[in-house]
Amino acid sequence: MKTTRRYTMTARAEAKERTRLRLLDATITLAETRLVSQISLDDIAATAGVSVQTLLRHFGNRAGLIDAARQHALTTVGEERRTPVGDPDAAVRTVLQHYERRGDTVLTMLAQEHVDPATKEVTDAGRAFHRSWVVAVFEPMLPSPGPERDELVDLLAVATDVYTWKQLRRDRGLSPAATEQRVRTLVRALL
Repeated sequence: MKTTRRYTMTARAEAKERTRLRLLDATITLAETRLVSQISLDDIAATAGVSVQTLLRHFGNRAGLIDAARQHALTTVGEERRTPVGDPDAAVRTVLQHYERRGDTVLTMLAQEHVDPATKEVTDAGRAFHRSWVVAVFEPMLPSPGPERDELVDLLAVATDVYTWKQLRRDRGLSPAATEQRVRTLVRALL
């Protein structure tokens, strides 16, 4: 009898988590093409295949959902951008693969940030994440804390930024391989 109850509780918890993830993914998917402020709870619930009441049971309110979606997106990006520390070539390859998957969405969000405060929160978090990623993966090659280190981190952040990818891939029309080679050249020159 205990085994059946434990199994039922585990199955319920797993179903609840799957629903929660569907809601977060639906929010992120809708934010790829719309201002965050223009995404309704009805839109999110419909995209996730649940009721608005279910959405509210999981997140309490719209602000709770948006905050959880932002955290979920940052976690996903962190997993996608996991890179061996001290390997500049792997860092360039990893970040450019991430931009191939999500760069256009990031650019869409950056274009909205000045008219939508919720989107601005997401892009600000993304900027902070990118800078901390640069510091973490290039740490062994960075000088001691001080102005020289700050300058190098700034330059490495620019070299590996989504706008650098955009200029090479979208504006110039370079292949992923050519883009990687150029960004790698930039990073090596800085280091």
